[in-house]
This record gives sequence, C-alpha cells and structure tokens, in this order.
Amino acid sequence: MNHPDLGKLILRLSLGGMLLLHGISKLLHGVGWIAGTLQSLGVPGFFAYGVFIGEVIAPLMIIVGYYTRVGAALIVGNMLVALVLVHMNELFAINDNGGWAIELQGFYLFTAAALFFLGAGKYAMRN
Repeated sequence: MNHPDLGKLILRLSLGGMLLLHGISKLLHGVGWIAGTLQSLGVPGFFAYGVFIGEVIAPLMIIVGYYTRVGAALIVGNMLVALVLVHMNELFAINDNGGWAIELQGFYLFTAAALFFLGAGKYAMRN
C-alpha cells in the first residue's frame, strides 16, 4: 500500500496544527518576552511580531495546502531564529527523560524541511 499524498497530508496537518497552537498562544498572551530577548541582543523589539508569520500564517498555509513550500520555508526560518535566540544552550543537551532537549523544535524544523522538499501533495488548495 503506497499513498504518498495521504502521507503528505498527515505531515501537513501534524506540523501545521501543532505549531498553530503556539501561534494562538502568542496571539492571546503577547510576544513581550521575545521582544525583550531581541532587545537584549540589540535587535529592535518590533521584530518579535515576525513570529506571527512563522507560527500563525505559515501553519495555516500548510494546513490548507496553499503555497506549502513557502509556508514550510517560513517555518524553517522561524525555527532557526528560535534556536539561535532561545535554545542554543540546549542544542547538545538531553532532557530528564533521555530525549533531545529540543526535540519539539527539531520536529518542527525537520518536518517543515521535509515538506519543503516533498510539497503539499494532491490534497491541497494550490501547490
């Protein structure tokens, strides 16, 4: 049994759905801590609002299959920024359960990269 388009749909719904929840949380609770982190690095705090592109707009693009490769590229960029700003000290760390300390961020990054190369499949609005 070989259904690559169904597999792509499952990847899209998994990545988009889970990451969108993080974006909704930031919509509800703000991005002040991200702005503070950026400002401490000498970057203007308003760049924190860019997280809405990577955690709201891009996941919605991926869920519906509208320019999925563009949405995936936006998520890859978003996750790379998150890794550099927040998670660099955990890059080679193991958590208390024996897993990679940033396995969730790694999931988002690598799943988005896979979708970038795979595309949306036939169950999409527009490839």
